[in-house]
Amino acid sequence: MTCSIDTTFCKGALDVLDYRADWEVWLNSDTISTSEWTVPTGLVEDSDSNTTTDATVWISGGTVGDTYTVSNKIVTAAGRTAVRSFEINGVER
Repeated sequence: MTCSIDTTFCKGALDVLDYRADWEVWLNSDTISTSEWTVPTGLVEDSDSNTTTDATVWISGGTVGDTYTVSNKIVTAAGRTAVRSFEINGVER
């Protein structure tokens, strides 16, 4: 799943899904040096990775009816810092 700001995803409690923040357009010719994910209590960050233009997090857990805000903070090779967030709604599957 690719995310952008103001995106909402639905996720079942047993789902283990990947969410990708695509920074390519925003970066222009810059590149990602570091990427950090903030995953709230109730969800589990199973793993994360990044390339020079996007960042991916694998998430499990969640409770039906709860809404979680997940954020990705990057620092670029040029020293810029940016944060983008999306929501995950816990649903019955």
